[in-house]
Amino acid sequence: MSVWLPTSPCTPEACAGHAGRTASVPHAVLRLAAAAALILLGILGAPPVRLLPAGPRQAVVRAWSAALVRAFGIRITVHGSPGRRGGRLLVANHISWLDIPLVAAVLPSRMLAKSDIRAWPVLGRLAGQAGTLFIERDRIRALPATVTTMTRALLAGDRVAVFPEGSTWCGRAQGAFRRAAFQSALDAQVPVQPVRLAYLGADGSPAGAPAFVGDDPLTASLWRIARARGIRAEITLLPRIPPGRYTDRRDLAAAARRAVADQDRPTGPSATDRDTAKRPAASVHHWVSSSPAAASSLRTPS
Repeated sequence: MSVWLPTSPCTPEACAGHAGRTASVPHAVLRLAAAAALILLGILGAPPVRLLPAGPRQAVVRAWSAALVRAFGIRITVHGSPGRRGGRLLVANHISWLDIPLVAAVLPSRMLAKSDIRAWPVLGRLAGQAGTLFIERDRIRALPATVTTMTRALLAGDRVAVFPEGSTWCGRAQGAFRRAAFQSALDAQVPVQPVRLAYLGADGSPAGAPAFVGDDPLTASLWRIARARGIRAEITLLPRIPPGRYTDRRDLAAAARRAVADQDRPTGPSATDRDTAKRPAASVHHWVSSSPAAASSLRTPS
């Protein structure tokens, strides 16, 4: 295991419990079946969808991604506005594999994902079709090439989404933002848009069921989420950091981290219609780092 891989102290036993209401076993099975059907639909529909103009294509991706999150019984609440189109770097805290369709249900983007995902059955193919940018996160020497690829995508007008923590946290705490990914925004001279993700229970406190941390198997995470009830996914699009405000990636990463870590959630009306998000993106997970971390790193999916 590479010593450059980031780590978090969260574990399934300590962080991923669900104390609220639970769905019956048949109901949970139906949720999983609905999610599987949507994934299959996404794979089969990806080739023709790619041929659509940008506007309709993004609308289809948004609808599909929101439906996937909803299939697990999770309501979506959106705060903030995506603003004008154009290349930008989206940076978000990382809690779960659900983060990928959640971001995609709100703001179209290409995600940076670990290269292992390309070998995943079904999901790896879907990730590739979605325009995912892959990184070999065990090879620090591959990092400059990855930053260059991200820069080219941003210069082409794409939105690129990354999870700079490099590992999932439970949502009650967050990790440092690794700064290498921010170099692409500096090189392309595009804004950075911080995005805050949260999964909340019926009482408004952080929900543990969606957390995908430590050595948690994907199958266990899927079942835990399918059984949980009363969970709401909240995504907040924070004010963009304009190009030129910071000239050093360390300062830029720190500013984005401060914005995402702010615990004051908005109290105004959300940008949702009956809990259905009106905007998304195509993608999958990432890791980018520019400083070493402990050897016992955690992996995150997608």
